[in-house]
Amino acid sequence: MRVTRVDSAAELRALVPAGESVRDGVAEIVDAVRRVGDEALFDFAERFDDVMPPLRVPAERIDAAAAGLRDDLRAGLETAIANVAAVAGASLGDDAELELPQGQRVHVRELPVGRAAIYAPGRRNPYPSTVIMGVAAAQVAGVEDIVVFSPRAHDVVLAACALCHVDEVYAMGGAHGVAALAYGTETVPRVDVIAGPGALYVQEAKRQVSGDVGIDSFLGPSDLVVVAGGDARPEWVAADLAAQAEHGDGTVVAVVSDDDRLLGAVEHALSGVEETGAAAAAVSVPSLEAALAVAEAFAPEHLSLQGSEAEALAPLVRCAGCVFVGGSSAVAFGDYVAGSNHSLPTGGAARFASALSPRVFRRRVAEVRIGPEAAARLAPAGAAIARAEGFRLHAESMEARISENGPS
Repeated sequence: MRVTRVDSAAELRALVPAGESVRDGVAEIVDAVRRVGDEALFDFAERFDDVMPPLRVPAERIDAAAAGLRDDLRAGLETAIANVAAVAGASLGDDAELELPQGQRVHVRELPVGRAAIYAPGRRNPYPSTVIMGVAAAQVAGVEDIVVFSPRAHDVVLAACALCHVDEVYAMGGAHGVAALAYGTETVPRVDVIAGPGALYVQEAKRQVSGDVGIDSFLGPSDLVVVAGGDARPEWVAADLAAQAEHGDGTVVAVVSDDDRLLGAVEHALSGVEETGAAAAAVSVPSLEAALAVAEAFAPEHLSLQGSEAEALAPLVRCAGCVFVGGSSAVAFGDYVAGSNHSLPTGGAARFASALSPRVFRRRVAEVRIGPEAAARLAPAGAAIARAEGFRLHAESMEARISENGPS
């Protein structure tokens, strides 16, 4: 793998090639599935996924996939399921009930959506880990009906579904799969939220249907920045970079350090790694504080801090999808069994977005109870604002409560 020397986060981000515009193609697919339903869906599934109807995978095949797992793979999947669910559960907030000065009570309740879909990529390789990341978060959120869709529905994906107690699986992917679940067809019921990583067509389709259905975020090609001190182990740094580079085209991996000896050792270790299509870079900086500044400006999906001085910077990190602290904390653990979610903001979105969590599948509802006395106190204030906005009937609706209840 060839490593490019760059000097800034801007140059690092520029290593990502401009994405192919698929907006119009996706729009045509989404529109066809929305208007025509199954006929269009089946045509696209055959063309893009090489799958014939029926698309829903029979429950017996899902159960058989789980029964056929090797013992070590089953144990690994079960470890991932338990750890991801535990971390997801820790992120849930409590309901709140408030009594405000005028006497009204507001009870804020957090409720799950009714039905959610998790996309697990599968055209090139199967991703049972993505099933776990999405399903565990949705289950912890309390979603009752969870759907998985994945092109070709590989057995190991079906086995992960079985272990997660999901029995509604569709062998489809792409923009057509997203559209089917967003709008519903004759054989595929619509959902409330669609989540999960995927290729450009999947992400663009999610973007186009958002508003008609909830989505997590736009999850593009992977990236990793390792901030490494002079006492970091270069072979571990190189292993982490090579592992993330395995995601291929569009992926960016970089090591940032104030130690040129370490940078050279990492470059040497990577020189023997097979090319994957990913872009790899090394950034030399005058200090590790400057290294963190480069990382923060890049806002990586994954940030690894290796070496004692680098690890001490962990409390200062503000812009990263997930932070891995210490040489033993291989980033790949986060892709599978650490418990953190691997569906992370990419393309610099870590400045404002978070990892997939139960909150994607929940919404907060305010339950308002205004008694007669509180209504009489609130009405003058509310009516004045309503009239300022030109809404006379809003004002009169509130003021009617004054005449009904008498003065406060």
